[in-house]
Amino acid sequence: MIKLEDYINSANIALYMKQLPQEAALEKSLFPAKKILGTKLENAKGAKKKPIALRQSTFDVAAKMRSLSADITVQSTEIPFFKESVGIDETTRRELITAVGCNNENLVKTISDQIFDGQVNLIKGSEIMPKAMAAQVIQNGQIAYSSDEEDGDVIVDYGVPSTHKVVLTSSDKWTNADADIVGDVKKWQKIIKDDQYPKPTTLLLTENTFDNTFLINKKITAHLNGNVMNHNRILSQKDYLQFAKEIMGLTIVFLDDSTYYPYEGAAPVQYYEDNKITLTSGTTLGNTVYGTTPEEFDKTHGSGKLDTTMAGIVNGTAITTMVKADPVTVDTKVSVMPIVSFDRADEVFFATVY
Repeated sequence: MIKLEDYINSANIALYMKQLPQEAALEKSLFPAKKILGTKLENAKGAKKKPIALRQSTFDVAAKMRSLSADITVQSTEIPFFKESVGIDETTRRELITAVGCNNENLVKTISDQIFDGQVNLIKGSEIMPKAMAAQVIQNGQIAYSSDEEDGDVIVDYGVPSTHKVVLTSSDKWTNADADIVGDVKKWQKIIKDDQYPKPTTLLLTENTFDNTFLINKKITAHLNGNVMNHNRILSQKDYLQFAKEIMGLTIVFLDDSTYYPYEGAAPVQYYEDNKITLTSGTTLGNTVYGTTPEEFDKTHGSGKLDTTMAGIVNGTAITTMVKADPVTVDTKVSVMPIVSFDRADEVFFATVY
């Protein structure tokens, strides 16, 4: 008797996903993945290596994440839990059963791959949350959640010192051609150094932010034009990047300008905003911590009846398939419990520059 679960199961989906090319991302470098046995928020750290805390947001946050299946309140002690599922449509189900019945291996593989593509999109969707979390930490030093459109927002608070955050106003904004960009960076670096931390020499910002500030700055442009080699030459972005490197001692890292959909029907949201900069040092800032999902716990300690396979860099994503009887089909569920541990929260400077 033909069984769909012999072809569409968690192990085959995980294997198909493993064979796909992996995307390199800044977030994965700054917050490498780490697996833990447990679900408690105390596994994630903030300033002074203390456990992170949740608090109610007191201001509107432009880019907030929707917690798909979690009850996110300031009293929560659990790592947020996200899950989504997808089924196989009736036409595809019949095509696969027919191909299997005809012993047509090529057709079976083609149809299976089409199904797996849909499941992989589900898995990739589960990777949006950790990336969005890391992006918010990189730019804001905190994470903003919304568990429902009608609910208030909840902030994951890492305890970044208030002296390590600034919002420029009026003529101090870097979009003012007379702003003192060089002086501001030196001042912020000194604040971090005076607190006995390494001097931050990496500047993280979007390319738009760089172009809207450095490229229009009169002092920087005058310095570049003062070089005899630049006489009668149109300055390019490369010249300003070179200035940042040689004169300011900064490594400029452009944050990507891609977008994501926080939930179905939502408008696209940029991972990174255009008006912020982050000063940091070193190669990592913490970890992306993956907790134990209920499906993984059941696989290890429960009945074991669910078809669950762990996938992802540190096996942090649970892929579970469920056979339904009427009509006979297979649903796939993906679940994940991620949270960013910002261990070096004291050592980073955040600025809203316009």
